[in-house]
Amino acid sequence: MRLPIRLLAPVLLAAGPLLTGCGGPEPLPEAAPAPRPTSARPSAPAPSTGAPSTARPSSAGPSGPAVAAASLGGPGTACPLPVSFSLAKDWKPKAIRDPENPDFAVLTRQGPATVRCEVDAKPAGHIGFLRVWTAKKGSARAVLEGFVKAEKGSSGASYRETTAGALPAVEVTYTVRSELLDEEKEERAFAVSTPKGAVVVHLGGMDTEEHREMLPAYELARTTLKAL
Repeated sequence: MRLPIRLLAPVLLAAGPLLTGCGGPEPLPEAAPAPRPTSARPSAPAPSTGAPSTARPSSAGPSGPAVAAASLGGPGTACPLPVSFSLAKDWKPKAIRDPENPDFAVLTRQGPATVRCEVDAKPAGHIGFLRVWTAKKGSARAVLEGFVKAEKGSSGASYRETTAGALPAVEVTYTVRSELLDEEKEERAFAVSTPKGAVVVHLGGMDTEEHREMLPAYELARTTLKAL
Protein backbone atom coordinates (compact mmCIF):
# COMPACT_ATOMS: atom_id res chain seq x y z
CA MET A 1 0.00 0.00 0.00
CA ARG A 2 1.13 3.58 -0.68
CA LEU A 3 -0.25 5.07 2.54
CA PRO A 4 2.55 4.06 4.93
CA ILE A 5 5.12 5.43 2.47
CA ARG A 6 3.24 8.70 2.06
CA LEU A 7 3.10 9.27 5.81
CA LEU A 8 6.89 9.31 5.79
CA ALA A 9 6.96 12.00 3.12
CA PRO A 10 8.21 14.88 5.29
CA VAL A 11 11.65 13.26 5.45
CA LEU A 12 12.10 13.69 1.74
CA LEU A 13 14.44 16.40 0.58
CA ALA A 14 12.12 17.24 -2.31
CA ALA A 15 9.40 18.20 0.13
CA GLY A 16 11.68 20.11 2.51
CA PRO A 17 11.95 23.88 2.68
CA LEU A 18 14.98 25.79 1.47
CA LEU A 19 16.58 28.81 3.13
CA THR A 20 13.52 30.57 4.53
CA GLY A 21 15.13 31.55 7.83
CA CYS A 22 17.72 34.13 8.66
CA GLY A 23 20.50 31.87 9.92
CA GLY A 24 20.90 29.17 7.28
CA PRO A 25 19.25 25.98 6.10
CA GLU A 26 16.25 24.86 8.09
CA PRO A 27 16.02 21.20 9.18
CA LEU A 28 13.79 18.90 7.18
CA PRO A 29 10.25 18.96 8.55
CA GLU A 30 9.44 16.25 11.07
CA ALA A 31 5.79 16.90 11.71
CA ALA A 32 3.16 14.93 9.85
CA PRO A 33 1.69 16.67 6.80
CA ALA A 34 -1.63 18.43 6.95
CA PRO A 35 -4.61 16.07 6.66
CA ARG A 36 -5.44 15.07 3.09
CA PRO A 37 -9.03 15.63 1.96
CA THR A 38 -10.95 12.47 2.75
CA SER A 39 -12.70 12.57 -0.60
CA ALA A 40 -9.40 12.25 -2.44
CA ARG A 41 -8.53 8.77 -1.25
CA PRO A 42 -11.36 6.65 0.19
CA SER A 43 -9.95 4.26 2.79
CA ALA A 44 -12.14 1.41 1.61
CA PRO A 45 -14.38 0.79 -1.39
CA ALA A 46 -18.02 1.65 -0.85
CA PRO A 47 -20.51 -1.22 -0.81
CA SER A 48 -21.83 -2.07 -4.23
CA THR A 49 -25.30 -0.68 -4.92
CA GLY A 50 -25.51 -1.50 -8.59
CA ALA A 51 -24.96 2.15 -9.53
CA PRO A 52 -21.72 3.46 -11.04
CA SER A 53 -19.26 4.66 -8.41
CA THR A 54 -18.46 8.38 -8.29
CA ALA A 55 -15.47 8.03 -5.97
CA ARG A 56 -12.24 9.47 -7.32
CA PRO A 57 -9.56 6.80 -7.94
CA SER A 58 -6.34 7.28 -5.99
CA SER A 59 -4.37 7.67 -9.22
CA ALA A 60 -6.63 10.39 -10.58
CA GLY A 61 -5.33 13.86 -11.33
CA PRO A 62 -6.60 17.23 -10.09
CA SER A 63 -10.31 17.56 -9.50
CA GLY A 64 -10.82 21.11 -10.71
CA PRO A 65 -9.44 24.66 -10.98
CA ALA A 66 -7.69 26.18 -7.98
CA VAL A 67 -9.34 29.04 -6.10
CA ALA A 68 -7.26 32.24 -6.19
CA ALA A 69 -6.79 33.64 -2.69
CA ALA A 70 -3.89 36.10 -2.95
CA SER A 71 -1.28 37.58 -5.26
CA LEU A 72 2.47 37.02 -5.13
CA GLY A 73 5.36 39.02 -6.54
CA GLY A 74 4.11 42.58 -6.40
CA PRO A 75 4.82 45.33 -3.84
CA GLY A 76 3.90 44.33 -0.31
CA THR A 77 3.77 40.60 -1.02
CA ALA A 78 5.91 37.91 0.62
CA CYS A 79 8.36 37.65 -2.29
CA PRO A 80 9.59 40.53 -4.48
CA LEU A 81 9.82 39.10 -7.99
CA PRO A 82 10.07 40.25 -11.62
CA VAL A 83 6.57 38.79 -12.10
CA SER A 84 3.33 38.48 -10.17
CA PHE A 85 0.71 35.72 -10.19
CA SER A 86 -2.24 34.43 -8.19
CA LEU A 87 -1.77 31.94 -5.35
CA ALA A 88 -4.13 29.07 -4.66
CA LYS A 89 -6.05 29.08 -1.40
CA ASP A 90 -4.00 28.06 1.66
CA TRP A 91 -0.66 27.92 -0.20
CA LYS A 92 1.86 29.81 1.94
CA PRO A 93 4.74 31.80 0.36
CA LYS A 94 8.11 32.62 1.93
CA ALA A 95 11.01 34.56 0.47
CA ILE A 96 14.38 32.81 0.34
CA ARG A 97 16.79 34.68 2.60
CA ASP A 98 20.23 35.55 1.25
CA PRO A 99 19.92 33.43 -1.93
CA GLU A 100 23.18 34.79 -3.35
CA ASN A 101 25.25 33.50 -0.42
CA PRO A 102 27.83 31.10 -1.94
CA ASP A 103 27.80 29.01 1.25
CA PHE A 104 24.26 27.92 0.41
CA ALA A 105 24.67 27.60 -3.36
CA VAL A 106 23.97 23.86 -3.29
CA LEU A 107 20.45 24.71 -2.06
CA THR A 108 19.75 28.02 -3.76
CA ARG A 109 21.19 27.50 -7.26
CA GLN A 110 20.20 25.06 -9.97
CA GLY A 111 22.04 25.51 -13.24
CA PRO A 112 21.75 29.17 -14.28
CA ALA A 113 18.88 29.93 -11.88
CA THR A 114 18.71 31.14 -8.26
CA VAL A 115 15.67 30.40 -6.10
CA ARG A 116 13.83 33.45 -4.77
CA CYS A 117 10.59 32.19 -3.32
CA GLU A 118 8.92 28.96 -2.27
CA VAL A 119 5.20 28.41 -1.76
CA ASP A 120 4.36 25.61 0.66
CA ALA A 121 1.42 23.36 -0.23
CA LYS A 122 1.20 21.57 3.12
CA PRO A 123 -1.38 23.99 4.61
CA ALA A 124 -3.57 23.08 1.61
CA GLY A 125 -3.17 19.36 2.32
CA HIS A 126 -0.41 18.47 -0.15
CA ILE A 127 3.28 17.62 0.14
CA GLY A 128 5.31 19.85 -2.14
CA PHE A 129 6.35 23.34 -3.12
CA LEU A 130 5.87 25.79 -5.97
CA ARG A 131 9.24 27.54 -6.29
CA VAL A 132 10.21 30.64 -8.26
CA TRP A 133 13.74 30.95 -9.67
CA THR A 134 15.41 33.79 -11.59
CA ALA A 135 18.38 34.13 -13.92
CA LYS A 136 19.92 37.42 -15.03
CA LYS A 137 21.24 36.09 -18.35
CA GLY A 138 19.85 33.81 -21.04
CA SER A 139 16.59 33.29 -22.87
CA ALA A 140 13.67 31.58 -21.18
CA ARG A 141 14.35 28.41 -23.19
CA ALA A 142 18.08 28.34 -22.43
CA VAL A 143 17.55 28.97 -18.72
CA LEU A 144 14.84 26.32 -18.48
CA GLU A 145 16.99 23.74 -20.27
CA GLY A 146 19.94 24.49 -18.01
CA PHE A 147 17.69 24.30 -14.96
CA VAL A 148 16.39 20.84 -15.86
CA LYS A 149 19.79 19.45 -16.84
CA ALA A 150 21.20 20.56 -13.48
CA GLU A 151 18.60 18.61 -11.49
CA LYS A 152 20.07 15.31 -10.35
CA GLY A 153 18.32 12.28 -11.84
CA SER A 154 16.27 14.24 -14.38
CA SER A 155 15.34 12.55 -17.65
CA GLY A 156 12.76 12.49 -20.43
CA ALA A 157 12.37 16.26 -20.69
CA SER A 158 9.66 17.35 -23.12
CA TYR A 159 9.57 21.06 -24.01
CA ARG A 160 6.72 23.00 -25.61
CA GLU A 161 5.86 26.59 -26.43
CA THR A 162 2.98 28.00 -24.41
CA THR A 163 1.90 31.23 -22.71
CA ALA A 164 2.02 32.45 -19.13
CA GLY A 165 -0.66 35.05 -18.78
CA ALA A 166 -0.12 37.19 -21.87
CA LEU A 167 3.62 36.39 -22.09
CA PRO A 168 5.26 33.84 -24.38
CA ALA A 169 6.57 30.96 -22.30
CA VAL A 170 8.35 27.64 -22.54
CA GLU A 171 7.12 24.70 -20.46
CA VAL A 172 8.77 21.39 -19.66
CA THR A 173 7.57 18.10 -18.22
CA TYR A 174 10.18 15.62 -17.05
CA THR A 175 10.87 12.90 -14.52
CA VAL A 176 13.29 12.69 -11.61
CA ARG A 177 14.49 9.50 -9.95
CA SER A 178 13.55 9.46 -6.26
CA GLU A 179 16.16 7.42 -4.42
CA LEU A 180 14.11 7.23 -1.23
CA LEU A 181 10.95 6.02 -2.96
CA ASP A 182 12.92 4.07 -5.59
CA GLU A 183 10.69 5.31 -8.39
CA GLU A 184 10.39 7.99 -11.05
CA LYS A 185 8.27 11.04 -10.29
CA GLU A 186 6.93 13.78 -12.54
CA GLU A 187 7.98 17.40 -12.30
CA ARG A 188 7.26 20.39 -14.49
CA ALA A 189 8.16 24.04 -14.88
CA PHE A 190 7.61 27.01 -17.16
CA ALA A 191 9.87 29.95 -17.92
CA VAL A 192 9.34 33.46 -19.25
CA SER A 193 11.63 36.30 -20.22
CA THR A 194 11.17 39.68 -18.52
CA PRO A 195 13.10 42.97 -18.66
CA LYS A 196 14.77 41.86 -15.41
CA GLY A 197 15.80 38.42 -16.67
CA ALA A 198 14.28 34.97 -17.01
CA VAL A 199 11.88 33.55 -14.43
CA VAL A 200 11.28 29.83 -13.84
CA VAL A 201 8.24 28.61 -11.91
CA HIS A 202 8.70 24.97 -10.87
CA LEU A 203 6.35 22.40 -9.33
CA GLY A 204 7.76 19.23 -7.81
CA GLY A 205 6.01 17.08 -5.22
CA MET A 206 6.72 13.99 -3.17
CA ASP A 207 5.68 11.66 -6.00
CA THR A 208 3.75 11.73 -9.27
CA GLU A 209 0.36 11.42 -7.59
CA GLU A 210 1.08 14.33 -5.29
CA HIS A 211 2.45 16.35 -8.20
CA ARG A 212 -0.67 15.86 -10.28
CA GLU A 213 -2.95 16.84 -7.42
CA MET A 214 -1.11 20.17 -7.13
CA LEU A 215 -1.37 21.01 -10.82
CA PRO A 216 -4.37 23.37 -10.39
CA ALA A 217 -2.21 25.69 -8.25
CA TYR A 218 0.57 25.55 -10.86
CA GLU A 219 -1.89 26.31 -13.68
CA LEU A 220 -3.35 29.20 -11.69
CA ALA A 221 0.13 30.69 -11.41
CA ARG A 222 0.84 30.18 -15.11
CA THR A 223 -2.41 31.61 -16.44
CA THR A 224 -2.38 34.70 -14.18
CA LEU A 225 1.31 35.61 -14.49
CA LYS A 226 2.25 39.21 -15.32
CA ALA A 227 5.63 40.89 -15.77
CA LEU A 228 6.31 43.74 -13.36
